[in-house]
Amino acid sequence: MAFLWILSCLAFFGTAYGHCGTPAISPVITGYARIVNGEDAVPGSWPWQVSLQQSNGFHFCGGSLVNENWVVTAAHCGVSTRHNVVIGDYDKCTADGKSQSISVAKAITHPYWDPNTINYDITLVKLSRPATFSQFVSPVCLAAAKDNFSAGKLCVTTGWGLTSSNAFRTPCVLQQTSLPLLSNTMCQRYWGSMISDMMICAGASGASSCMGDSGGPLVCQEGGAWYLVGIVSWGSGNCSTRKPGVYARVTKFRSWIDQTLAMN
Repeated sequence: MAFLWILSCLAFFGTAYGHCGTPAISPVITGYARIVNGEDAVPGSWPWQVSLQQSNGFHFCGGSLVNENWVVTAAHCGVSTRHNVVIGDYDKCTADGKSQSISVAKAITHPYWDPNTINYDITLVKLSRPATFSQFVSPVCLAAAKDNFSAGKLCVTTGWGLTSSNAFRTPCVLQQTSLPLLSNTMCQRYWGSMISDMMICAGASGASSCMGDSGGPLVCQEGGAWYLVGIVSWGSGNCSTRKPGVYARVTKFRSWIDQTLAMN
């Protein structure tokens, strides 16, 4: 893992906020412990979280900054060059001068993306200009292809998604919640054959992602750094906290991510 971590973070050395997965402002997760039944995040504590927005400022999906030029999100978000990426935001209802709004230069969706099975639900978004790293903006580490994050491990998902399925609007302040990972065998008890090797499940523990969280991060901490393990993909239509959320499994896409970034 150390060698891959060095490769992932090589582009960031020499900056004050250079190391991937290590926020300048530490998150505080009560109970270690959508987001349904979550809590307000500490401002700036998830510096890779992005808001994907329409030209009128409407937030429609989340994403994760993986280096100064690229964001990872879900294919089903349908990102295009008409959209903007807002990085370093916390309260999306208030302008505090800490966030950066950058237009999309290109969006590259996995060639095997299948909206019917929701398999290969990943898109790479290239920014029209590099993000400026700061106390509030820095990248997450990418899980390596060989990494194994075992069932029961508590990880964290963040986003500005609905806090209940019938909420009128998404929250102003970034939400967070800790969720246990499930094995795919356990997840299939809820979702059956819909669960593939390209997916990883978390939750069914009293909290859930919801509409508007799509594309955002599921991160797990290892060795003091946070790794992007999942991308918010799909789940229960009413954001039930009794069913696991399903995330695109980053370890399965790591080689495609590396190759795509290198070629573009």
